[in-house]
Amino acid sequence: MQIDRLPFSEVPQFSKRDVAYATGSADLAPFSKYPVSLDAFAQVMQDKDRDPIDRDLLANELGQQFANLPQEPAVTEAIQHLRSRQTYTVITAHQPSLFFGPLYFVLKICSAINLARQLQERYPDRRFVAVFISGGEDHDFAEVNHTYVYGNRITWDNELGGPVAAYPTDSLAPVLEQLKEVLGDRETAREIYEKIEKAYTGYDRYGTATLALVHELFGRYGLVVADMSRPAFKNAFRPIMERELFDSVSQPLIEAAQQKLERLGYSGQAHAREINLFYLTPRRRDRIVRQDGGFRVLDTDLRFSETELRQELQDHPERFSPNVVMRPLFEEMIFPNLAYIGGGGELAYWLERKEQFAAFGVNFPMLIRRNSVLWIDKGNQKKLDKLALDYRELFRDADLIIRDYVAEQSENELSLAEELAQLEALFQSIARKAEEIDPTLAKAVMSEHARQAKAVENLEGRLRRTEKQRFETAMNQIRGLRDKLFPENGMQERYDSFLNFYLQEGDRFFDVLVENLDPLQEGLVVIRP
Repeated sequence: MQIDRLPFSEVPQFSKRDVAYATGSADLAPFSKYPVSLDAFAQVMQDKDRDPIDRDLLANELGQQFANLPQEPAVTEAIQHLRSRQTYTVITAHQPSLFFGPLYFVLKICSAINLARQLQERYPDRRFVAVFISGGEDHDFAEVNHTYVYGNRITWDNELGGPVAAYPTDSLAPVLEQLKEVLGDRETAREIYEKIEKAYTGYDRYGTATLALVHELFGRYGLVVADMSRPAFKNAFRPIMERELFDSVSQPLIEAAQQKLERLGYSGQAHAREINLFYLTPRRRDRIVRQDGGFRVLDTDLRFSETELRQELQDHPERFSPNVVMRPLFEEMIFPNLAYIGGGGELAYWLERKEQFAAFGVNFPMLIRRNSVLWIDKGNQKKLDKLALDYRELFRDADLIIRDYVAEQSENELSLAEELAQLEALFQSIARKAEEIDPTLAKAVMSEHARQAKAVENLEGRLRRTEKQRFETAMNQIRGLRDKLFPENGMQERYDSFLNFYLQEGDRFFDVLVENLDPLQEGLVVIRP
């Protein structure tokens, strides 16, 4: 495989904020704590050592979680190492999207594995574990209930309400059948389908099934998957939840950070509320709000006095669920974590959290932009070669690509710019002579010039359209290529399933990504044969 790296600034599909952070903009430096480099991790480790991480709790809970999953020696070893103060994690996270959803689900994981390997080489006296956290308590089902495989939308139609991870898996049978049909019957398709079917039929809860599939595909790399909904984790997070409930710590700090970012031209991301916790009941996840001197769970009949809510948190911390504002704190309080690896959108809301972390006394991790990837398979590379087209051209609008392609490939001169210049010179000369006779005639002359110039421009358009017809096949191929590599005019990684590429490459697909997705190197990674 050939690997290219394109600077983010040369990829118009990335946002201003995304490019700014990924390229180390000085504007955003005050909102992060560490520069993104291997050397900086020495300081991160020193700072993280001050956090009171309950390592035995972490290892015990992960051990219990993995007791229900197939044993993988690399993972078992990693969990045992987490008991030691010499072991640290690098974390990435995502919602439990159906069959992993868009490609970037996998890119996050591979970036984290790569970084853990680099840290192990740079600091051989320590141990580093890549961790994937599934955001299973989110309840926006529409965000996770579909995926696109070879352009086919596969949708799970079964919204029950409440945390997605708690959904039963028995309703996935029609979705699995649809996936099987789309994948076909080649050997690689049968192998990956069997792994997916095993995960989604072997566990009762959707969240567990998703973690099982991640473990099945990435356990051999030593990746540890984590379910943060475990009651013991919630209990450890209880002191921070108590302060958030009764002191409303987060909202003013995050709003202040957002105001500073807005002055720099960056819009706010997460909407911080007075209380940034939900309350869980069967098939429900509802906001907790202050009301009438007490507390209420919105859209329910549940009400608590302050004393009652404190007791409820003491007795049942598992019923309280962090929202997007509190979730980063939850992860960083439970894990001996050094860095969070996320996409541009994720890092945008992390950049609003630095002062919040300080207020709660939790170390703010290094923020690392995950790798973005454009994967060009053999078939699409052959089409590019046949057209003698550089893939970099495809970042532009299709009409512009075709215009320049036809102009370059055509044997005929299509531009009438020279003739237009000559026409303007002619009418300017006539206008000067007319002005000497009658100044009012000059305006009439130039009006006629405008009419004639428009006619010439129309003729140029006809010439280009006629010439384009000779290139109809090539034009269709260009449009098809761009649609394949930039679906819906966006990045491939935000649309296509990993299955589109895995079916061609098998497990080698993951090996290539793990080897080449170095999140410490800025730029879009282009992988082609």
